[in-house]
Amino acid sequence: MVDPAFFDEAVSIVGPEHVLRDADVVAGYTVDWTGRFSGSSPGVLRPGSTEQVAALVELCRRHGVALALQGGATSLSGGTVPLEGEVVCSLVRLWDLEVDALSGQASAGAGVRIEALQSAAERAGWAYGVDLASRASATVGGTVATNAGGIRVLRHGDTRAQLLGVSAVLGSGETVSHMSGLVKDNTGYHLPSLLCGSEGTLGVLTEARLRLVRRSPERVVALLALRDAHAAIEAASDLRRGLASLSAVELFFAPGLALVRGHTGLPDPFERPHGAYLLVEASADDDPTTELSEAVDALGGVEEVAVALDATRAGELWRYREAHTEAINRRGTPHKLDVAVPMGAIAQFVDRVPGVVRDVAPGAEVWLFGHAADGNVHVNVTGVAPEDDALDAAVFELASGLGGSVSAEHGIGIAKRKWLHLSRSPAELAVFGAIKSALDPDGVLNPSVLLGG
Repeated sequence: MVDPAFFDEAVSIVGPEHVLRDADVVAGYTVDWTGRFSGSSPGVLRPGSTEQVAALVELCRRHGVALALQGGATSLSGGTVPLEGEVVCSLVRLWDLEVDALSGQASAGAGVRIEALQSAAERAGWAYGVDLASRASATVGGTVATNAGGIRVLRHGDTRAQLLGVSAVLGSGETVSHMSGLVKDNTGYHLPSLLCGSEGTLGVLTEARLRLVRRSPERVVALLALRDAHAAIEAASDLRRGLASLSAVELFFAPGLALVRGHTGLPDPFERPHGAYLLVEASADDDPTTELSEAVDALGGVEEVAVALDATRAGELWRYREAHTEAINRRGTPHKLDVAVPMGAIAQFVDRVPGVVRDVAPGAEVWLFGHAADGNVHVNVTGVAPEDDALDAAVFELASGLGGSVSAEHGIGIAKRKWLHLSRSPAELAVFGAIKSALDPDGVLNPSVLLGG
């Protein structure tokens, strides 16, 4: 039970309009995007500056109140849910955004949407290297917290690769800020890398200094139909070696394509179903169509090709891949098991997953898609009760047994904390705990996430 005095003091810090107590309003902050994880909270706080965040963290330490941190509420692993009755701290008001065209960098508040950052970078003659289907709602703070990857990791790297500096309030109440944007700065521990991927368990990110990348204004998109996952992975590898302008390679399969078509009304891109599909994008200063065409002609196992001749058609082809998540959610509350496996094991993993799931959940439906060039496979399962995690264990153990990880880009959150030991050794977990104790000694930041439970 949170002392009413806590909220009285919070009002003095952020203002009465940013302390939400109405039960119906607060309920909207207590369920993750998938609907699988839900909790409860006595209230929501919406700070508007680093100073206000610092004051709230100190307030929490004095009152023994824990915070569940939220950005765009696009979490797919329950990482923003107040599972143990935490007070929610929403960072969406931290929306300051400034692009430095000379250095090719941006300073962005935690609440800045990725789509807004991309647009601002483009207006300044640059681009932001991280892109994902949830760009319209996902925030800088959330993508840093989970070290989000997305669809262009093969060209630009994940969020950690873009992160040059941070301003953050640690769980100790101290504010750390290193926002100069120096590309070379060998002065000890790199705190941005430590906070990136920590899922808000060490500090509250309030602002990030991000590198921008050069724009590649000309792009061409093609959808390749292949006989099976093995042919698709071989093709993806060949494209990485032979196509300099390659910027994205996305993998999906016939069941997912049919589901997306039913959800969106999109036409069938080919005359018949195929075993696997690769969505390929090439981008460069000059039109890369010829280069892509020659690279595709050299591939083995390609049965049909659909090429986008204009931006509208390119968007339609991308829709076949990016609409998977929303179409699956319409099917039912999914178990979203985001894993990574070595490139050489992807096809084997894809072949084995349906049988592994059927063994523990015979009535379940399995939907597979992912990022073919970086080993990330999104395993989505519907038709299973949200609380039934037997199939989660089976899929994670399969990925681990093939040398993979239980999380590629969605984070551990609540959904995967039971299986973190499959990817991290006891020594590593002990180091994690020591860092958590040092930076958040009172355990006020996201206590249910990652190491919690």
